[in-house]
Amino acid sequence: MMDDFKRTYLCLCKEACVEPQECILNQLRDGCDGNLRKRLDLSTQSLPVDTCAILGKVLMNDIVFTELTLCDCMLNEEGAKLLLYGLCANTTIQMLDMKGNNLRAAGAETLGKLLRHNKSLKSLILEWNALGMWEEGFCVFCEGLRANKSLEHLDLRNNQINHQGVGELALALKHNNTLEELDLRWNNIGLLGGRALLCALQQNKILVRLELAGNNIPSDVLKAVEQAVDHNSECQVAMRESRTRSKVLTNEIQCLKVEKNKQFLNMMGVIDQQKEELVRSGRTVAVQVGQLQEALTEKSSIINSLRAKVQMTEAALTLSEQKSNDLKEFLEKTRMEKFELKERLCKELKNDQEDACNREAKLTRELNTANGKNMELKNKVDELDRRCNVQHDQICQLKQELANVTAEMKQRILQTEERLEVEKKRCKQLLDDEETLRQKEMDQMNAHQQETERSFHDRILKLENIRIQLETELSRLKAAAVTNRAQAEEELIKVKNQIRLEEQERLLHLEEKLHVVSQTRDESQNRCTSQKQTINEIQAKNNKFTFEIEGLKRRIEELNEELSGKDQQKVAEVNNVRVELQEQIGHLQTERIAQEGLKEKISALERQLKVQSCNHRDAILDKENEISSLLEKVRMKDSEIIRMKEDEAQRASFLHNAILSYVQSSPLGAQCTKK
Repeated sequence: MMDDFKRTYLCLCKEACVEPQECILNQLRDGCDGNLRKRLDLSTQSLPVDTCAILGKVLMNDIVFTELTLCDCMLNEEGAKLLLYGLCANTTIQMLDMKGNNLRAAGAETLGKLLRHNKSLKSLILEWNALGMWEEGFCVFCEGLRANKSLEHLDLRNNQINHQGVGELALALKHNNTLEELDLRWNNIGLLGGRALLCALQQNKILVRLELAGNNIPSDVLKAVEQAVDHNSECQVAMRESRTRSKVLTNEIQCLKVEKNKQFLNMMGVIDQQKEELVRSGRTVAVQVGQLQEALTEKSSIINSLRAKVQMTEAALTLSEQKSNDLKEFLEKTRMEKFELKERLCKELKNDQEDACNREAKLTRELNTANGKNMELKNKVDELDRRCNVQHDQICQLKQELANVTAEMKQRILQTEERLEVEKKRCKQLLDDEETLRQKEMDQMNAHQQETERSFHDRILKLENIRIQLETELSRLKAAAVTNRAQAEEELIKVKNQIRLEEQERLLHLEEKLHVVSQTRDESQNRCTSQKQTINEIQAKNNKFTFEIEGLKRRIEELNEELSGKDQQKVAEVNNVRVELQEQIGHLQTERIAQEGLKEKISALERQLKVQSCNHRDAILDKENEISSLLEKVRMKDSEIIRMKEDEAQRASFLHNAILSYVQSSPLGAQCTKK
């Protein structure tokens, strides 16, 4: 058993990836070495939470240890919880020592659950734990103590229990019927707590030891509590003495019963002897009467046997007729049931077929509608694809048109630039020509200057006027060229802006169209997927319905096979019953023939009996006189036996009254009468 405990402990440690505690292994090793002690002592050992959880699981189904010592282990709340939860289901541990573990509210609550669920714990030591500091936890502990039915010793020393905690404890003691020893020394009970305990002791008559030193309780309350505890102890002692006396009295009563039974047996032996004598005397008479009656009994037995045979045959005939009627009724019932089953199955088959046809029709309609929708969706998808292709072609054409427009614009720009260059060249040529003409005229004027200064002076004035005109024309031509160039550049900018705007508008329009087309394509794809899902669901439903129809068909076939098997069995049973009935009828016919012969023999024997009865009647009358005399003697003996029985009954009543008087005179009887 210890090896099993050790094995389970090591397995749980391995599963939880926790190193086994050396102190626990040493304890188990000492137990395995041959020590028969039932105590697991883990005092002053530091037990982590994982070890407490594993110990709780091991102790849950343990049947080895009866005592568990956990003194000064300083368990934390979680470890104490896990360990005490394991002990709730334990059925062997009778003593638990948890001294100096500083248990708190959670520990007190788990102790209450332990006391509520554990059925084997008899001693619980909780010294130096300060349970009274946590009112709610201590209330749960007291409720567990109230419901406990096995605890006999409870040690709550140095737990800082105040008068409120003692009030809860007193309420628990009022309903507890097993606790005999309670130690509450060195707490803070006070006057109110002492009064609460005194009130609890007025109802609790089981508590025989209550320690209250160091609790600031007045001396009068302490004396009253001691008197109540002493009274409980005296009552317990009196109860034990009364139990011993009752055992002694029961033994004496059993001895008296044995003696009385012996006397009764002796009296019955005497009565039996007298009866044997009467029987012997009656046997001699009975032998004589029996010899005379043997002939009559033989003949009457023969007659009775014949009558019994006749009655048996008649009863057999009636039974066979009843069996045949029952079988006919059973066959009719089976036929009716078979007919009803057939009608029911036919109706069910028709209903199933109609349902299947309706389902198939619905499924075909749904499939047709789904196929139509799919075709429509496919046509829409094709149309959308065609539209996409057309729009793609339009986009390509637009791109080509844009390229052509850009090329034309580039060509126009080049042409305008070439025109500007030609005009510049022409202007330069004009300027050059004018300059050459001017130079020529200057040369001529210089040549003719000396000849005619006046003419030249006039001519110079004229030429100056001409030059002014030419300069104005040149400035005008330059301004016109600049304005033409500016106009051409403005036209180019306007054309470029218009082309850009048109391109942007076209691109936006195409993007919108593409977005719409993509949305329509996504919608169509979603519709296609949804339609595919619906088609798959419909196909799955169709498959389910086909499976159901196949299952129903199989069930119908199985039912038909069962019906055919039952029909065959019933036919075979009916044939067997018919064969048995025919055999019984043959036997009954043979027995009837035999009975007719027996009836003839009975009539002959009756005639002989009449003759013999007349002969024996006189002898019987003589014997009846002798029997009447013997009966009178037997009556006399019976009266003597009745008188002896009455004497025995009087003696028994005297003994019963003596026993009752003895029991009433004893102290146990006096207590019973008081109650």
